[in-house]
Amino acid sequence: MNFAFSDEQEAFREEVRRFLAARSPMTEVRRAMEGADGFDPALWRAMAGELGLPGIAIGEAHGGQGFGPLELGIVQEEMGRALVCAPLFATACLAAPAIAHVGGEADHAAWLPAIASGERTATLAWLEPGRGWGLDEVALVARPDGGAFALEGRKRFVVDGHTAGLWLVVARAGDGSGRSKDGLGLFAIEAGAPGVKSEPIAPLDPTRRFADLELDGARAVAVGEPGAAQPGLERALAEAATQLALECLGGAQACLDMAVAYAKQRVQFARPIGSFQAIKHKCADMLLELECARAAAYWAAWACAEGDAELPRAASLAKALTSETYMLCAAQNIQIHGGIGVTHEADPNLYYKRARASEELLGPPSWHRARIADDLGI
Repeated sequence: MNFAFSDEQEAFREEVRRFLAARSPMTEVRRAMEGADGFDPALWRAMAGELGLPGIAIGEAHGGQGFGPLELGIVQEEMGRALVCAPLFATACLAAPAIAHVGGEADHAAWLPAIASGERTATLAWLEPGRGWGLDEVALVARPDGGAFALEGRKRFVVDGHTAGLWLVVARAGDGSGRSKDGLGLFAIEAGAPGVKSEPIAPLDPTRRFADLELDGARAVAVGEPGAAQPGLERALAEAATQLALECLGGAQACLDMAVAYAKQRVQFARPIGSFQAIKHKCADMLLELECARAAAYWAAWACAEGDAELPRAASLAKALTSETYMLCAAQNIQIHGGIGVTHEADPNLYYKRARASEELLGPPSWHRARIADDLGI
């Protein structure tokens, strides 16, 4: 098991970092997050056209770059470091893996090329009001309706749900009478279809948007076999948790770098504050937690790339550790900056909000630890 990246992968990381530094500095992040959609379509087109980022882990046969979870993870880590506003996580880390693991070749050919090119953004909707993040909590029923399915109900906290061109909705396959046959299915609804209303949610994190979906008899087509989607969806969500962990890792690293840089240049009592023991201890604690989280995140990324049976456990561990580490680093970064750190005009405030929202997204640390305990029979 080798967690070192190859020279080619490190060169790719540098290229992505240069691109984001040039195209999405913090001034552009702030401009994009204040827009109606929460991201800059021109930046999205550049990400797709110049680097092919939406299709980085999609096979060449379907218009992608033909790489895998490790390369996508590098992108996510750099996206988290730069706090980029873009629908990449929803499209490439949630929707594309769901199609890949649940759908057949016909589904791949129908949906993946437009996602890989960046022409179509997409997202995955499974969380429901009053229910948890697990797939076993899904209650919405997809009722057969001619050659399609009709969906009626509500989905919550859909990442970039207000701008997605394709919604992939998780529901229980119905028997035609409105009753569930219990098996989960994945159902595709294109933007603009009747019977679907997306309601943007006032964001805690202005750099990532969420929406609720109201489904009022919305017609959808099945992706893969209705009622047989759960194994593929479990795999897709484990991969998504890993990618979110890598994004958190990048954000935590940015917070540490920011705190160290400020501690070197901020002077009190005629000395840089970084020379004070209390500040040194904060930075050392951040580094220690960050390196522990990095090991967990890279293990999960390796498990994704290898298709290892440990992936569900590795993904939950990575998500729990990295989201907590991100929160620690974001909070300590604000402390080191002092009062200015919590103001809206200061960048530490934005990283803290992203850390807080990411801690809950795909399940909080306590939920993932409970999954690990259940898996181990504890």
